[in-house]
Amino acid sequence: MKKGKTSKIIGFPSAKITYGTVDSKNLKSLYLNLQSWVTPIDEFENWERIVSNLSKSIKNSVFEVIDTQIYKPKYIVDLDLRTSGIVYGKKSFMNLEVTLFLEKELDFKDPQIKDSLKKISRNIYVENFMKNEYFDFAVSKKVKEM
Repeated sequence: MKKGKTSKIIGFPSAKITYGTVDSKNLKSLYLNLQSWVTPIDEFENWERIVSNLSKSIKNSVFEVIDTQIYKPKYIVDLDLRTSGIVYGKKSFMNLEVTLFLEKELDFKDPQIKDSLKKISRNIYVENFMKNEYFDFAVSKKVKEM
């Protein structure tokens, strides 16, 4: 018996964004997943600090726009970006998962949910991807030639 559901959020050129739940029948939590390939803009000594600061900045971005009418104020931000593999000129895979807990029971297909997740995604994307001074973000590892 399959209970989980996922859906895509389009409109972000350098990230693949999906959201979903593991139990759509008894909807208590949702996850927002952002995937991208990151390329360092320059050489830096301490990638652990840079990735840690990026994670903290993403948490703040979620906090700024989370709708407390829909979600509980607690949430989990899990940024998976291996600092050991970050090398100037080489792309590294980044996976970001934000887990949100619902304040009240809603249907997975409720437009309120999709709109609120788009708002959260847009804020993360603009504040942490587009304005990032350490990384360039791309939707795939391959470079598209024109």
